Amino acid sequence: MQKITDDILAERKPFGAVLPWQWRHHRLNPGALVVVLALGFSGMAAFGFVPDSAPPPYPAITLERALPLPSALPQLNDLSDQPYWHEERVRSGDTIGNVLSRAGMHDSLAMTFLLSDAQARPLYRLRPGRALRIALNSEGRLQELRFLVSETELFTIVREGEAFRAITSMPEREVRREQGAGEIQSSLFGAADAAGIPEAVTVDMANVLGGEIDFYHDLRKGDRFAALYERVYVEGELINSGRILAVEFVNGGVEHSAYWWQSPDGKSSGYYNAKGESSRKAFLRTPLAFSRISSNFSSARLHPLFNVKRAHTGTDFAAPVGTPVHAASDGTVDFVGNQGGYGNLIILHHAGKVTTYYGHLSRFTAGLKRGNHVTQGTVIGYVGQTGWATGPHLHYEFRVANIPYNPLKMVMPPADPITAKDKKAFEDSVALIKPLLQAARETPVQKVATFN
Repeated sequence: MQKITDDILAERKPFGAVLPWQWRHHRLNPGALVVVLALGFSGMAAFGFVPDSAPPPYPAITLERALPLPSALPQLNDLSDQPYWHEERVRSGDTIGNVLSRAGMHDSLAMTFLLSDAQARPLYRLRPGRALRIALNSEGRLQELRFLVSETELFTIVREGEAFRAITSMPEREVRREQGAGEIQSSLFGAADAAGIPEAVTVDMANVLGGEIDFYHDLRKGDRFAALYERVYVEGELINSGRILAVEFVNGGVEHSAYWWQSPDGKSSGYYNAKGESSRKAFLRTPLAFSRISSNFSSARLHPLFNVKRAHTGTDFAAPVGTPVHAASDGTVDFVGNQGGYGNLIILHHAGKVTTYYGHLSRFTAGLKRGNHVTQGTVIGYVGQTGWATGPHLHYEFRVANIPYNPLKMVMPPADPITAKDKKAFEDSVALIKPLLQAARETPVQKVATFN
């Protein structure tokens, strides 16, 4: 019996795996034969077949039934009249002829129309990456062509016998919700990219939580985040990212959250934490999205041009020329123009005798003038190197009653919280969103950016 056990273990299969028609080649000792016979008489049919005999065949029954085709299904001889749709992406250096040739079009009449008729001029705006949707018949003749000119304009050419007609219409627009989660190992952008979160959403995420987390200095390896956001598709083509609907960020073991909310009457909207407190501070700490501080607020800084120590009453943010500059808070434009060492300068006046300065700009937002009201986050100008500047950067000052303060060290007051009458509706909305963020965190795909 021990010999049989050793054979079974060595072959890594149960004793019954020795099939009846294999027994002539499988040597059994007398002891094994006694075991087989004993099992056969005990009622185990799997071992009851006589060697060299085949198991009894299973009975087979043939059924035939006529199934009528659905009335809506076209007859096979009609399929040749149905157009075939192709999608072709415009490549660098392409002409409209190249694109249509790749799709398989063989139609000189259509090509003449597309190249010479004024109705087809929107096709001249083709750019690399854009998609053309082309319907051809079985002979390669053009039946229809669709081209998304912009988010609000769909250009279509349809065949009408031996002529063509151009139609401009409003395209179908769809807003989809997407979610992602990540863990920081090297940088926020690296982790978000590994999680499949678009860069624009990552920037918005930092802006939304910028009043609670210092994304320049406070991020740590192991910080985690999850986001629910919108993506805009027009005619099935991804156009851009919409707003963030919710974000949860664990920074240094402390959880921060922000949920988009608009009151039922539409009069107020913004981001709030789970308690209904506004994520927006009265003032942004930094008027630029992600830049490097090149010179801090100081009472005695060695001036890079004059080589003397003098007070530096603002904070300099190094950034490429053309980087958008945002209003730090709601306010009124007090000055727009050139002012000596500041170069191109904007001064905003805010409530509570607060003024903010934005210097060395390359240009201002078109139409901006003294007396205009601006809201927090509005783009008012662009980084430059005008005035007394040794490199492209923004000089930002924060003053109260004309006394300068360091904005990075001030405690900024929050904006108004959710009103009492909207609190229940807000809490219900958060309860629906939280499971989506949890699902993003628990995704089986590891979304972690690692050090190189």
